[in-house]
Amino acid sequence: MYKKIIIPTLTLVALFFIGFISLSNITPNYDKTTATIADFDPIIVLELFTSQGCSSCPPADVLLNKVKEQYPEKVFALSYHVDYWNYIGWEDPFSKAIFTKKQRYYNQKFSYRSNYTPQLVVNGQEHFVGSNGTKLATKISEYGKLQSANSIKLGKVSENATMVNFEYTIDGEIKDKQLRAVLVLDERTTSVKRGENRNRVLKNSNIVVAEKYIELNQDSGKGKIEIPAIVSAKDKITLLLLTENEVADITGAVKKTL
Repeated sequence: MYKKIIIPTLTLVALFFIGFISLSNITPNYDKTTATIADFDPIIVLELFTSQGCSSCPPADVLLNKVKEQYPEKVFALSYHVDYWNYIGWEDPFSKAIFTKKQRYYNQKFSYRSNYTPQLVVNGQEHFVGSNGTKLATKISEYGKLQSANSIKLGKVSENATMVNFEYTIDGEIKDKQLRAVLVLDERTTSVKRGENRNRVLKNSNIVVAEKYIELNQDSGKGKIEIPAIVSAKDKITLLLLTENEVADITGAVKKTL
């Protein structure tokens, strides 16, 4: 009886071994998208929700600009000026209701009870108080080790007094994603007359002055974004393109100073 059991077992082992050798000689035919889904350089997109009417915001504004200068290739800095501080007597000239709405969407995503300033969002995935330098340093280190799902290349970029035109190519999976074009004003100094920062001169940096979403049906294309009247001919502005998925996680980024 013992021999009747062992002989079939050895036969099965031999067949398995032959099959394994045959399979090992087959080269996998990976789809290009699958192979490159997380092959791209790390990006760190920092979105600061701030206001000239908020007394705790200036340190966060300074910190954001500092890390952008410290990591010019890796960090993408955006300052969104919200409008809910305007009621206390000073109307922030860069504030927009749509930026408040954007912040509200993030906080609903994070299951956080309300908007606050200064709030810093990292790659659309988490948030914390924007003036917390220790936390920011930790997150830059963490996200700086994570490969991104998309890589964006800017082609021809041209501008006139009212419009920026651009061409782009995206590597990686684009299904269920959108492209966000952002115009950022490098710096502006404001004498604040009222509100919590009254009688202070504030230097704001990385100010979002225009934003536009583009549906992604192809991995390359052309786009344009209007330059608002608040930007003067002498101002330095930067164009940023971001890819984000259906839950607003940021998956790729590129920037170009104009």
